[in-house]
Amino acid sequence: MAPCAQTGSGRLSRGLLLLWALLGTGLCHVGAEAEGFGQDARTSPPVAVFNWTAQLVEETYTNITQKCWEFFVDLMRNVTVSELCEWKVISRPYSLLQACLEDWADHLHYGYPNALAEQYIFRSHRRYFHNCTLQHQVFDPPQDVLLPMIIAPICLIPFLVTLVIWRSKDGKAQA
Repeated sequence: MAPCAQTGSGRLSRGLLLLWALLGTGLCHVGAEAEGFGQDARTSPPVAVFNWTAQLVEETYTNITQKCWEFFVDLMRNVTVSELCEWKVISRPYSLLQACLEDWADHLHYGYPNALAEQYIFRSHRRYFHNCTLQHQVFDPPQDVLLPMIIAPICLIPFLVTLVIWRSKDGKAQA
């Protein structure tokens, strides 16, 4: 079971609510009465603290990431083949996959990025975006342009430092 994360309105955030609905495990019980916790029970609900082993956390994260992937695949079913490379169309499902992987890793204190999340991101690229290329290829400028652009500021800095020091050594008081 995971601790509840409440927003100011007393409802779970949409992303977490959606994941809990997908998981169907009833991880959080919003609105449960907190009894026997003194005055603090009125201001903030108690948060259950579990001493999970690394193996249990990894197993839980593995199961949750599978649900994240299934949700992503379900969202991608609505995208046509001709739209697979249009960022405006795929940004929502892709961002939701990344947020799901990252948020649950953070929630479980698993660490992100991690190898499992990386596998799902790579899987999404291999399955859906392998034929996408940039419309306008970006190239580095040629060396005869690049080198002067790098060397000019490097040479200009010592000159400017020398000029400032030389002008500040002038014994006249400035008004």
